[in-house]
Amino acid sequence: MTKKELRRTMKARNLSLGAEARSMASARIFGRVGELPAFAAAHTVALFSALPDEPDTGGVAERWRAAGKRLVLPRVEGDAMRFCDCDPAALRRGAFGIAEPEPGARTCPPGEIDLVVVPGVAFTAGGVRLGRGKGYYDRYLSQAEFRGATVGVCYAHQLVGELPSEPHDVAVDCVVAE
Repeated sequence: MTKKELRRTMKARNLSLGAEARSMASARIFGRVGELPAFAAAHTVALFSALPDEPDTGGVAERWRAAGKRLVLPRVEGDAMRFCDCDPAALRRGAFGIAEPEPGARTCPPGEIDLVVVPGVAFTAGGVRLGRGKGYYDRYLSQAEFRGATVGVCYAHQLVGELPSEPHDVAVDCVVAE
């Protein structure tokens, strides 16, 4: 399949999950992320605000903050993505309709992030990732200042044997599925 076809297919499969199935799968995914040594060692964790076809991050943010993690969420500004301190009560709809920190939120420098939880359309077990096609995560993760660990999260059917890859694509360190 082409990247475009794979994106369309995975989105349809993800959206076909019922609310209960999505909730249970998301809980398993983020429960497993919480068991990773990289998570245990992390002070600052970068998470994403889930779209309807991604594992639900809703309750995870509060649990991880309650566990003492500094949580940062992405904010898109033109072609750049920056992670900012997260106040769940102050999120607003930003680029692409995704909830993100408000413009006044403090930006977190890439060197302060210990772990980035990365969404994706599909992943291989080796960490190759197919994103949504805009390159925000690839550009962010390739910054020299960023030295943290990366974990891709997805539903089981999003794990595939191989994916088309380009030189600018940045693989994740590990992938966690339900």
